[in-house]
Amino acid sequence: MSAGSLSSVETPSGKDADTENFPVGSMLLPKPLRPHIAVFYRFARAIDDIADNPALSPADKIVRLQGFEHALLGENSDDTAYTTGHRMRESLAATGITARHCLDLIDAFKQDAVKLRYADWNGLMSYCQRSAAPVGRYLLDLHGGSRDGYGPSDALCNALQVINHLQDCQDDYREMDRVYLPVNWLREVGIGVSALDAPKASPALRHVLNRCLDATEPLMAEARRLPGGLVSRRLAMESAAIVRIAERLMVLLRQRDPLAGRVKLSKPGYLWQCLLGAGGAALGGR
Repeated sequence: MSAGSLSSVETPSGKDADTENFPVGSMLLPKPLRPHIAVFYRFARAIDDIADNPALSPADKIVRLQGFEHALLGENSDDTAYTTGHRMRESLAATGITARHCLDLIDAFKQDAVKLRYADWNGLMSYCQRSAAPVGRYLLDLHGGSRDGYGPSDALCNALQVINHLQDCQDDYREMDRVYLPVNWLREVGIGVSALDAPKASPALRHVLNRCLDATEPLMAEARRLPGGLVSRRLAMESAAIVRIAERLMVLLRQRDPLAGRVKLSKPGYLWQCLLGAGGAALGGR
């Protein structure tokens, strides 16, 4: 794609940090790092929006995402259409963080452009390891790392990704014909992806949704270790809040039907989980 206006490459969905399940660059995090987090979020949002745009062909998505990869690597520095990618490269250089996390995200979103089904849970987890885990890895690197390595962070990010897939399972199917529920689990209960187009979940689909939540529980068990291992106390507080939010969303997803309406926390409920998590971490608890 030749150089052009920003709007010719990026396709903003209107989503922003306020629409996420978790706090992005909140006041809990160190003030000097927040601008870098904002650049990272802007970059991730831009490439995600391209991958999720139903108006673009798979080939067009790949070309645009490849342009962001070139920008990260400094290979199209004169192309102002990729300003968001250039700013990400500059931020990485200023903080000394590898471009690997951003490249993994691009790789995952290229996969989103062409892959609409996941045969089994292991295949889904392989995707999450590139579409979600890099976000946590970037934040860990930015905040000095963890005594427990990337494992607990990967677990939390992958769990959050599954939660988001369950929340959006009907919209993903209707708008992009994309299904993240393991196809083999659907087949085992005698249904196909068209079950996602119903006004409410059938008992068979409910079984698959619960099975996804059951498979996410071990990830959450590992994720609960994250706050205690972090070097940054502020990031520990934020991560503890996110763990609480994830736990509550999983409870709600068992209780409510994501086909009947979006399953999410109320604003007071969201704030309460943040206070419980951050407060507990600040006092030395989980």
